[in-house]
Amino acid sequence: QVQLEESGGGLVQAGASLRLSCTTSARTFSWGNMAWFRQAPGKEREFVAGITWSGRRISYADSVKGRFTISSDNAKNTMYLQMNSRNPGDTAAYYCAAGNRLTISVDRRTYDYWGQGTQVTVSS
Repeated sequence: QVQLEESGGGLVQAGASLRLSCTTSARTFSWGNMAWFRQAPGKEREFVAGITWSGRRISYADSVKGRFTISSDNAKNTMYLQMNSRNPGDTAAYYCAAGNRLTISVDRRTYDYWGQGTQVTVSS
């Protein structure tokens, strides 16, 4: 059973930085790509950023481009999301996901495994 576990969420003030981590029980090269999604109350789960495990391809949602950075450490089976210049609009539960596609997808239905999520709350 493959497990994904997020950590690093919390309550911070606008403008502060935060780094989320996603650790997988599977060896990371077994995935085609991984991604971060987020879901705010009353809204659909949306794509935030994705990375192939080769690290050669990265994609961001327009809303976070230039503020968030996705990365991975295959030796630690861990993916990260560095969140800078955050604003209250970034408040949401953040989920990591893994899939076997060789290209990054913004469609959450293409991901096979999900973590339980970590809450990020940004105060103004």
